[in-house]
Amino acid sequence: MRAPPDAMRVVGFGFRRAAPLASLADLLAQLEARYGPVDRLAAAASKQALAQALGGVRGIEVIAVDDEALPSVVTLTYSCHSLKARGTGSVAEAVALLAAGPGASLLEPRLVSADRMATAALSRGVFS
Repeated sequence: MRAPPDAMRVVGFGFRRAAPLASLADLLAQLEARYGPVDRLAAAASKQALAQALGGVRGIEVIAVDDEALPSVVTLTYSCHSLKARGTGSVAEAVALLAAGPGASLLEPRLVSADRMATAALSRGVFS
């Protein structure tokens, strides 16, 4: 699936505090293999350090999403843990949608890392 030329692709991450950088890197590689290069990475502001590390390694800007905004997003998937801890069905999906801006859409439901320590979702928004 090819995005329009003015479309921005944002990968949103959700992860446990103990998640290794490799979990996020693997998810990013899977999404890029399916959809091509991404424009931005995103994570909740309270946990952006790991996403910033990946962005630094890959040369991709990272967007920090306000934690309080997460419950405002309707997600495709539903995790009891995410709902209890963050007020949203999927942190990765919520972060991806919020970071890509109004009118953004998910390209598919979140992916879960092999070690189950991280999730990632790819959204498409429009450059402003």
